[in-house]
Amino acid sequence: MQSIFYPDDRIIERYDIKGCMVGRWTNLPPEDHHHIIVVLKDLNFEGQTISLDSQKNWFLRQVELDTNFLKTLNVLDYSLLLAFQKLHLDEKHSSKNLLNRVARKTTLNLNPSLHNLRLLLDVPNDLHILDGPDYRYFVGIIDFFTVYGFSKKVEYLWKSLVYPDRTFSTVNPVEYAQRLCRWVNLHTH
Repeated sequence: MQSIFYPDDRIIERYDIKGCMVGRWTNLPPEDHHHIIVVLKDLNFEGQTISLDSQKNWFLRQVELDTNFLKTLNVLDYSLLLAFQKLHLDEKHSSKNLLNRVARKTTLNLNPSLHNLRLLLDVPNDLHILDGPDYRYFVGIIDFFTVYGFSKKVEYLWKSLVYPDRTFSTVNPVEYAQRLCRWVNLHTH
């Protein structure tokens, strides 16, 4: 998480998004425990959006490229790690000024043969940072080592019986990738 959430001194909230419902709520600690860093989940994010304006299409395409690559590896259970912080007034101005950005190819996605051209900010962690009109978003895909093998197929069958009308994490890699992309599309403006 630290490699994505850097610099983290002004981060307001952190989320681990899988695009499903079962087990995707985090209770907040009591107010007297405000020093505890909490990573929220999908259901905690409901009613909020990722507002990116000019970077929306880049972000949607990048998530599509990354999840398509992970699908070819037959993996699931990965998460979109997301955090945000309010932009200061001077950051809002500079993020809208294209002269302050450097154009270059990135390989943020996990498959280096696929590229998604983006104008990058001049910040310490520009590969994982997207500026919207009011917030700076830190994003990355994590935990992509779970292969959809026999045990995950059995888990899928069991959860299908227990949660027949709800979405849960363990689904085949094609459905997993599509569902995460659908979540990102629905929550990004």
